[in-house]
Amino acid sequence: MARVGNSIIKGIEVEELIKLLNRAYADEWLAYYQYCIEEKVVKGIMKDAAIAELNQHAQDELRHADMVAQRILQLGGTPLLNPKEWFVHTNCGYEEPKNFDVVAILEDAIKGEQCAIKTYSDIIEVTQNKDIVTYDIVSQILADEVEHEEDLVALQEDISEFIKQVKGN
Repeated sequence: MARVGNSIIKGIEVEELIKLLNRAYADEWLAYYQYCIEEKVVKGIMKDAAIAELNQHAQDELRHADMVAQRILQLGGTPLLNPKEWFVHTNCGYEEPKNFDVVAILEDAIKGEQCAIKTYSDIIEVTQNKDIVTYDIVSQILADEVEHEEDLVALQEDISEFIKQVKGN
């Protein structure tokens, strides 16, 4: 544990911060899995574009999980060690894909990103002016999550518009 590093944290208990980060850690692993499975089962028009986007987002979520785990360790905590714990501690949950249509898959992914944006916005609010290191890490992740939502919405809109044009609406 970084004793001097932790001594600069003011106005928030380190144990509480570790709990918040472990919840985000669970979310990242579940998001990673969700993107991995969605890219395998997605069907429909322009699915290759969706697969590429989902694959990239999966890799980003895995990178985020690593960033969060490293911060938990720096704080003297332990990242969740058992995947069963992810379901107990998650903010965003996990919903298995039921409709494999590309538009539905993208809608599920957008909902996940919106939850991640809320989660990291909340952590930023808690850490602002209290823990600059966590604040910086979470700000980087939040920027990625916002970009993910934008990418997914744009792709979903493009596909929906293409379908409308094909149908002649």
